[in-house]
Amino acid sequence: MPSRRSTGSSVPASDARMTEAPGAGVGPGAARALASVPGVKAVEPIQHRFAYVGADLQDLYGVRTSTIANATKLQNAYFQGGTARDLMRRLGNQPGGILLSAETVKDFQLQSGDTVRLRLRDVRSTRLVTVPFRYVGVAKEFPTAPRDSFLVANADYVATRTGNDAVGVFLLDTGTASPCQVAARLQARLGTSATVTDITSTRKVVGSSLTAVDLSGLTRVELGFAIALAAASTGLVLALGFAERRHTFAIATALGAKPRQLGGFVWSEASFVVTGGLLAGAIAGAALASMLTKVLTGVFDPPPAALSVPWAYLATVASVAVLGVAVTCVGTIRRARTAPVTALREL
Repeated sequence: MPSRRSTGSSVPASDARMTEAPGAGVGPGAARALASVPGVKAVEPIQHRFAYVGADLQDLYGVRTSTIANATKLQNAYFQGGTARDLMRRLGNQPGGILLSAETVKDFQLQSGDTVRLRLRDVRSTRLVTVPFRYVGVAKEFPTAPRDSFLVANADYVATRTGNDAVGVFLLDTGTASPCQVAARLQARLGTSATVTDITSTRKVVGSSLTAVDLSGLTRVELGFAIALAAASTGLVLALGFAERRHTFAIATALGAKPRQLGGFVWSEASFVVTGGLLAGAIAGAALASMLTKVLTGVFDPPPAALSVPWAYLATVASVAVLGVAVTCVGTIRRARTAPVTALREL
């Protein structure tokens, strides 16, 4: 008996997804009707077939490589051997190209460019026919695909070789509209002929089965404390350093140092400390974030393709730190100019 290796979908598909009933036979032209629903920004049809790879029955997905990214985001982490854009372009340049799972490539010892012969059902003869494909890359994960073994090919090629252009799933991008509301409109229009799901409801269902804690409030407190600490620490370090040298400033003022010369000394030291601190902090933060992301790669599904940098928050921290240093410098210069005799008497 043939075995079928497949589990539930591992990555979010899009804002909303419409799944056709088995045997519905709806073609890609139905996307135009779905696009007319209020709130729908883009619609992308995806074929769903079953293909025999040797004795294994695997899920085959036929996609339009030039438009698949309109309704769903393809991350580089989904693929191996190239970026998402590179592999989609490579797949589009070869009508008979196919993306395989790493497990399939390992089992059959395939090399890039090798011919892979799959058995698909031809609707014209109702028999399994052998269809040649050319291996062009590895897909580790894909929207609507199972978690382990699956295949991704060109929709037009699959339709031509099997005589069937039926679509199994439509992915929908709702733009700024609420996915829940758009899904409700679609379900009301389609009735029981198809199933419509949205990403918001799916997240709630998944979250209800997990032990989860909302850390957003704690995160805001922690980030706010970091801003306060940055302001206090940068200003305090310089203030303590300048306080230790207040006698030096007083002597320089008594000997005739001009305010511009005294200010140049203070501002140059402050600039050196701030620039060095920000640069060292940026390097240390980037290294720590990169290390933690690599260590926790197995926790994310899928793992992030790149680090997300909170530029607005970092700019706020840097601005607060610079402001704290500026206040310290202004206060130090003012005290050094107005009370040199008092400082000398404390020697």
